[in-house]
Amino acid sequence: MEKFTLEQLFRISGIGAASGLIYKDNVLLIIGDNSSYVYEYFMDSQNLKRHPLLENPSENILKKEKPDFEAITTCGHSIYVLGSGSTEKRNKMVQINVADKKIVATNDIADLYTILQNSAEIKAEDFNIEGAIYNGKSWYLFNRGNGSSNKNILFALHGELLTTQLTVLSYAYQLPTINGVQTSFTDGILVENTIYFLATAEDTISTYHDGEVLGSLIGSIDLKTMRIKFTKKISDSHKFEGLTVYTHSKEKIEFLLCEDKDTDILETDIYKLSLDLDCATIN
Repeated sequence: MEKFTLEQLFRISGIGAASGLIYKDNVLLIIGDNSSYVYEYFMDSQNLKRHPLLENPSENILKKEKPDFEAITTCGHSIYVLGSGSTEKRNKMVQINVADKKIVATNDIADLYTILQNSAEIKAEDFNIEGAIYNGKSWYLFNRGNGSSNKNILFALHGELLTTQLTVLSYAYQLPTINGVQTSFTDGILVENTIYFLATAEDTISTYHDGEVLGSLIGSIDLKTMRIKFTKKISDSHKFEGLTVYTHSKEKIEFLLCEDKDTDILETDIYKLSLDLDCATIN
């Protein structure tokens, strides 16, 4: 039996450059890195709603101007959307209400991002937050190592509020290569005591400029030891940037994934990845 299966489930028109998603009760919340909306997609009716994250929201924002919302996580009554921090215009964190998707607070977290850079000795040009987890007690932020230094870092900040007062722990990972190119974190989620993550190989040494996509993998990290439990290549051509749990049993876990095609076309493909839970060796 195969360790995993990957299939395209459907395509959503009206969303481009998808960078993160959350699934609950047949509804998807999706962000795009060139948009200042959070999208709410109702899978049964195929209806799509847009909820603004900023004043004067827009889509297909110019690269040099975009807020670059790359990470989305939820806990309790709130959803949190974070910019990547890869330029000065990408340092916002927006908190929205789960029920009505209205903005609760918008914070500039540039000072926090500077602290993270210093803690892991990452140059500003190599800093690129692509995933976030919040479980009500701790925050986990994923730095994508697609800069010149290839620093894939998982930051752990223990506390309810994401502030500069939190103690920062940083964990560095040497991820596998695909066709000779280093993979780098693109998202992560927490399932019980395991962090599942996506990583993509993109032939570039810049957190700003895109490169040729050579494939993606999934892996997991033990929350207690912070060590990688397994990795598995799942594609030779897709740049998967969003990961959320679809179904979960003792034998198998199913995820929904979104793909960033790095184009201005406002359409997003959603994939289902089914993974046997005995897939526990590093590949």
